[in-house]
Amino acid sequence: MKVRDLYPLITTSELFDARDFYVRHFGFEVLFEASWFVYLSGPGEDGSRGATLALMHPSHPSSPPGPEAFDGRGMILTIEVSDAAAVAFRLERDGAPIVHPLTDESWGQRRVMTRDPAGVLIDVVQQIAPVPGFWERYAR
Repeated sequence: MKVRDLYPLITTSELFDARDFYVRHFGFEVLFEASWFVYLSGPGEDGSRGATLALMHPSHPSSPPGPEAFDGRGMILTIEVSDAAAVAFRLERDGAPIVHPLTDESWGQRRVMTRDPAGVLIDVVQQIAPVPGFWERYAR
């Protein structure tokens, strides 16, 4: 079996606000759109297709029914970038809600968190060097 794609599908009544959020703040483009479904792609390397994400309205006509509308709990969508500080600046400038400020974490990430209109936490991360000895405490 060859997996061609793997993407989260977020069920939300805020379908088009969520679409606009990812397009505006993360440069996603709409690959397909209908009244109840949106399929997005982030910018990839050298013009290729990047990470994908789907959004679906709770009143979708697909069968079987489900999933229920996302309630904002139990999920974080992580977006890895090369410059988290630049993304944090743009998010704040453009009015995205900041739920965790830009922080350098001991385990080796610079990160900022926002929340999309569907209630999904978005963790924007940049890999940096961890504090020396941090991971040795957790070796198995």
